[in-house]
Amino acid sequence: MHFYIAKVKKTIDPITFYSFSADLNLLDNARAKSEELIDVLYKAGLHKKKPRTYRKVARKVYLKTAQKKVKSKKEIRSAIRKQLGFLNRNIKNIVKLLKAYQTIPLNAHQYKYLLVIQTLYDQQALMYKEKSHRVEHRIVSIHQPHVRPIVRGKTNANVEFGAKINVSLMNGFAFLKNLSWDAFNEGTLLIKTVEQYKARFGYYPKEVLADKIYCNRTNSAKLKELEIVLVAKALGRPRALSNHIRPGQRNPIEGKFGQAKTAYGLNRIKARLQQTSSSWIATIIMVLNLVKLTGQVPFCLILSILTYSAMQLQKLKRDMKMWESYNYQNWQFEN
Repeated sequence: MHFYIAKVKKTIDPITFYSFSADLNLLDNARAKSEELIDVLYKAGLHKKKPRTYRKVARKVYLKTAQKKVKSKKEIRSAIRKQLGFLNRNIKNIVKLLKAYQTIPLNAHQYKYLLVIQTLYDQQALMYKEKSHRVEHRIVSIHQPHVRPIVRGKTNANVEFGAKINVSLMNGFAFLKNLSWDAFNEGTLLIKTVEQYKARFGYYPKEVLADKIYCNRTNSAKLKELEIVLVAKALGRPRALSNHIRPGQRNPIEGKFGQAKTAYGLNRIKARLQQTSSSWIATIIMVLNLVKLTGQVPFCLILSILTYSAMQLQKLKRDMKMWESYNYQNWQFEN
């Protein structure tokens, strides 16, 4: 019995390529949403004068750079600085409008956008000041603030957006171990997954087939202590090992991911909310197991029929022996 463990990142957006000029588009979306919040908050009888937003000027400034086919870094930086100025003015105006209310008049959906816009401004202002493109818990969409950019280093998609999941496979059945919207180190989850295996089945697996990222010294030492064979590419220079992973040995786990993507759209999660997206991903894993279970139904039916036939045959043999014994006793009695 093989126990596979693997990691994979899933994209929930059709956008698989991310350029840092997209920060300009993000700021424009945030500015437009802040203008909508100002329109909602302003009341003629409560406020003296409606704050100026310069929305037409801001949109014109944005399009001047965004519509160019080739944008220099200097042009992008200049456009980002201007959009930061427009957004900062709108945020200050929103705060002034809110001071006239005793309670916040926004509904939960609008208040969420307000918090996201403020956080986005702080992140973009910090990156602009430090001339950097990295910040902790970076927001890449005001509509899906839980989505994080995950650097993959692939040829077609250097950066992907979506949940990162940790999946194990046992006898063709997949188990979703970890789902996170932030990047995490998969290597630290191997021992936890093995312990969950023991809690579920009552014993440790004999072998564990894993990606190279799981094969650190800490995991290797712990698995050796538990007398579990780690079948994976060894650390350091290639050596002649008896438990070296062979080509095609990891096909079951890779094929399971391919089935989830191609047949059930695991790489096309279109839900917006974080909980809905997580439920969508978990449901796909459940469907994979149901399909696997359905494939075993004919075998189970045949096995049950054969078992029933064997039981009936044994019962018939017992009845025949009893009948023969009864006839023999009657024959002796008559004689």
